[in-house]
Amino acid sequence: MTGVAPVRAFVRVRTRRRRSWSDRYVTLLSLGLLVMLVSPAVGRAVAAVPTGVDPARAGAGLALIALVLAVALTLARVVGPVGASAADAAWLVLSPLPRRGVLAPALLVLALVCAVVGACLGLALLGAVGAPDALTLRLFVSVVMGLSWTLGGMAVTVLAQASQAWDDRLAAVLVVLVVAALAMAVTSLGPGQGALTALATAPPAAWASAASGSAAAAMGLVWRAWTRVARIPARAVLAASARTELASGAFVAMDPGTLTWVAEDAHWRSRTLRSCAWPSWLRGAAAVAWPDWLRLARRPGLLALMAGAAVLPPLTARAGGGMPVTLTVLAAGAMAVAATGTTGARRDAGDASLVRLLGAGPRALLAARAVLPALLGGAWLTLALAGLDLAGHGGLLWPFGLLCAPALAAGGLRLARRRPVEHSMPVLDSPLGPVPLGPLVWALTGADIAILGCLPALVACTTGVTGPLLAAQAVWAAAVLAAYCAAPRRA
Repeated sequence: MTGVAPVRAFVRVRTRRRRSWSDRYVTLLSLGLLVMLVSPAVGRAVAAVPTGVDPARAGAGLALIALVLAVALTLARVVGPVGASAADAAWLVLSPLPRRGVLAPALLVLALVCAVVGACLGLALLGAVGAPDALTLRLFVSVVMGLSWTLGGMAVTVLAQASQAWDDRLAAVLVVLVVAALAMAVTSLGPGQGALTALATAPPAAWASAASGSAAAAMGLVWRAWTRVARIPARAVLAASARTELASGAFVAMDPGTLTWVAEDAHWRSRTLRSCAWPSWLRGAAAVAWPDWLRLARRPGLLALMAGAAVLPPLTARAGGGMPVTLTVLAAGAMAVAATGTTGARRDAGDASLVRLLGAGPRALLAARAVLPALLGGAWLTLALAGLDLAGHGGLLWPFGLLCAPALAAGGLRLARRRPVEHSMPVLDSPLGPVPLGPLVWALTGADIAILGCLPALVACTTGVTGPLLAAQAVWAAAVLAAYCAAPRRA
């Protein structure tokens, strides 16, 4: 049987020019510049590692690390994770060539991504538990543990792609990670802070032993996945390749919105839905907006996930993220939750003729579609602010959650109805380099009106003054939503 290397060399010779010394020089120069740009950030992160032990910070940081691992493994499980390029998927995957050799480039990219993510997790782990002594040794051990967790987890996802039994084990691992995150979050509140203190102050030899065990387990899983790749089903590789191609196309075209359409359609395509009678009181625009409520009611897992995500801002604050980072997590979470109820508005923006056939006025329809995102965003923000108040980082901020609901609805609707990225816009010179205005304006569309409508709440979060700003927030958010619905032009 012909090996993969001669086939790739044959194709490369006839489709690409030979690599010259200048090409290699440019590659090495790019790597050197990347190292120079990343080194100061890594140095600042290491210098910011606390020398004291704070059990609250350690518990919250470990909980966030567990959640990040769970999210990363879930994304890898959804995407594939092992795929191939379009050409390889069309010609080499179904050929008699050894499958391990065909998938070797994808596995190499996967290993590099795991290495980068694992190093970041190791730095986050060291920042959470602190370094009372032996900073260099603890940094090395933390990075090794982060690499072991990411490589081992990715090996399990590769095995899950090849076997249903391993997919069930991966689901169990995800449940364990979520339970561990909840346990760490509860422990950081007081009941088990002594255990966290003992963990953070453990001698470097104990941490080195734990890192050695993690590395050995990860290498075993990696070797098991490497041997299993040779027998991975072609249909699994082709499905992952199609998803990867869609994601890379959206990235190159700078239009990530297409990914949400793909995920939404893929979710409902394989499900058989039973019909149910609509309430008799539904009339006009409310009847047109009712399918958004039905769509969300048929996804209880998504509702549970959104409710559980409300713990992220308190965990970020307890982990020492600071007010800017906490506010960023609050804003991103509230906007993401509000946007889950705007699928109908997205379809209206994509098909203007369908909107005219619905028989509802544009202002009344936009106002009816604003009710669900307002309820979702306001409820999530209330839960998150209540968690901050209980953690001692807010004071009395939770009433602002419901008062910000109209502004979040306006931002979510503007986010759903925005136009594609306009790549013809000029490039802005900044201290960090050239910034294309098209993707920047696209990314800020929706967030701009939400931030504008939540200005009193932002002032309350930064100054601690809440009483006089409650009425201002209620009136201002309602005025922003009313002004947005009064001019129902597409964003």
